[in-house]
Amino acid sequence: MSSITQTITNAFTQEFYIDNETDMVAFGERLGRAFRAQPKSLCIFLNGDLGAGKTTLSRGILRAFGHTGAVKSPTYTLVEIYEFAERRVYHFDLYRLGDPEELEYMGIRDYFSDGSICLMEWPERGQGVLPTPDVLIDVKVQGVGRKIHITTNSEFTFA
Repeated sequence: MSSITQTITNAFTQEFYIDNETDMVAFGERLGRAFRAQPKSLCIFLNGDLGAGKTTLSRGILRAFGHTGAVKSPTYTLVEIYEFAERRVYHFDLYRLGDPEELEYMGIRDYFSDGSICLMEWPERGQGVLPTPDVLIDVKVQGVGRKIHITTNSEFTFA
């Protein structure tokens, strides 16, 4: 397991197998409903190789908040902001981040307030600057589908 996984103490873990892209989006919606039900800000790390399905999962999470448009990975802009009536969701892609210190220059700490949800793709690129995640999601290609391993620092019900 990655060193980021080990930073979550008192962890609860769950594993899921997802057959296809449609199911990945639907699973993301389930997660999104669980995240939406949490009153506090959440930091969610999304780990996985290129093409594993992190952005597809993010699309489903955003749909749970009411987003109906396209969701692209913010590889060049680093963050895409989604405004909803009840809260903001920030979708980060740190793949092209040159140095974790760059996050300080963009005011990263300000994003983790006011009940916001931060979805962080490639969080290892921000290690040392990013907070400990509330939820760590590992996405791995397995056969024709995806294996999802979720680690949380509190019990979530993914209804």
